[in-house]
Amino acid sequence: MDSFTLVVASALAAIILACSMGLIYRGGARQACLLDWMAAGVFFACNNVLGALAISYQASHYLIPGVGNALYVAGHFGILAGLRRHLGLRTGWKQVLACAACIPLLHALPFLQSSVMHRLFVFTPIIVAINLGVAVTLWNHVRRGEWAPYLPLAILELFFAFQLTLRAAYLILGEGHALTFMGSQFLQTSGSLFVLVFLSVACMSCALIVTHQQAQLLRRASLTDALTGWLNRRALHERAGAEFRRCRGIGGALFFITFDIDHFKLINDRHGHATGDAAIRHVTTLAAGALRGNDAMFRTGGEEFAVLVAQGGIEDVVAIAERLRELIAASPLVADNKTVRMTISVGVAQMLDADVAWEDLLRHADEALYHAKEHGRNQVTRYQPAYGKRIEQVRKAG
Repeated sequence: MDSFTLVVASALAAIILACSMGLIYRGGARQACLLDWMAAGVFFACNNVLGALAISYQASHYLIPGVGNALYVAGHFGILAGLRRHLGLRTGWKQVLACAACIPLLHALPFLQSSVMHRLFVFTPIIVAINLGVAVTLWNHVRRGEWAPYLPLAILELFFAFQLTLRAAYLILGEGHALTFMGSQFLQTSGSLFVLVFLSVACMSCALIVTHQQAQLLRRASLTDALTGWLNRRALHERAGAEFRRCRGIGGALFFITFDIDHFKLINDRHGHATGDAAIRHVTTLAAGALRGNDAMFRTGGEEFAVLVAQGGIEDVVAIAERLRELIAASPLVADNKTVRMTISVGVAQMLDADVAWEDLLRHADEALYHAKEHGRNQVTRYQPAYGKRIEQVRKAG
């Protein structure tokens, strides 16, 4: 395949990259990184269109490779910029575009005008540095367990940097490589082929990153309570089941803290449902601050909540529950010039040898909570086997 055909094919691949990122953005993803990757596709497309025109008309003015190299650098940087924006980092677009604008001027220097090889040696390290920047950014800012969607892009960038370095080394160590601008020599033709592969795989890699994040957001939404941001009952089944199996396997301790807002119906009846929702958000916000960061927090009902604790001892967990109770009692809600004082009743249970499923542990915590409410509310109660028998008696009597 000749250079012209490869350059045209690369231009088409770049246009597909730009259009794909734009369509995904318009289709609802609305992630700004897609615009960076779309810009990268535009820069690559302009670079290749310019190259195709140069081949067709045998143009040799120094500004043509100057503008082409500026577009090429900007295109590669666009991939890195989109990744950095996706990860919440500064992109550096302003600085890079300012530098890219100076590249055509550098081509006025006799050193760069005199030889394609000179230009290759000047700009290859820049492109390699950008390629390696993608891998370094991923290594520094993506947790090891979350690498899967980023791996294709990382491999692509490392491979591209490797082949650039290898080709540059071959030119340095070899002899008789009389390169010409947009020539058909093997090294230049292979370079165009690598660019075509790079653009094609980059399109798929960037799309994979965005679609994976969208899937994660949808899954998180399906597991999260919209009012409080706490996990919901579906998440409770998944998390509690996994922790129960893990603790049974290694012999670890597992606890549930359950609590609900005392006399919550009166708050709704007296102040309205909007204040009731505000009360729930107030309690969960305070609770999140009082509970340890690695505890899983769930909204299990209207004003009912559960916290799964997978470390420490029973006395530690009871102390956490007591601290939570005191904090809620001491922190009234102020809404619409109204002060709403609230208390919570709390039940605490530890996994027992007789428990055959996590639901047994949750039921014990609920029985302790029921005991707390039955004996005055605004207190923490630790589960005792007698509580279950008492509840059963009440149910039979009712």
